[in-house]
Amino acid sequence: MTKEYKELYVNGETYKTKLCKKFEQKPKWEPVNEKKITAFIPGTIREIYAKSGKEVKKGESLLILEAMKMLNKLKAPFDGKIKSVYVKENQIVTKNFLLLEFE
Repeated sequence: MTKEYKELYVNGETYKTKLCKKFEQKPKWEPVNEKKITAFIPGTIREIYAKSGKEVKKGESLLILEAMKMLNKLKAPFDGKIKSVYVKENQIVTKNFLLLEFE
């Protein structure tokens, strides 16, 4: 059984390589969308200060995520307007769960 060579593009260069199945099935990398705030650790939403349509300033508290017996205040990374809040108080969330989104 022979593997076929595939072309891989890296920084404008083309390479011929044999890729394993595990590599081929990996999810494609996507750049981070700064307007989407996700949970950095699994936990429970304890308080929500942000509301859809609310203008917030950089550093303003958006919500509190309780994880491992610690209360983590998530703050606005920049000035902006909240587009949507996707969580409710006492909701359990997993890592990378979408919490809220800026316009």
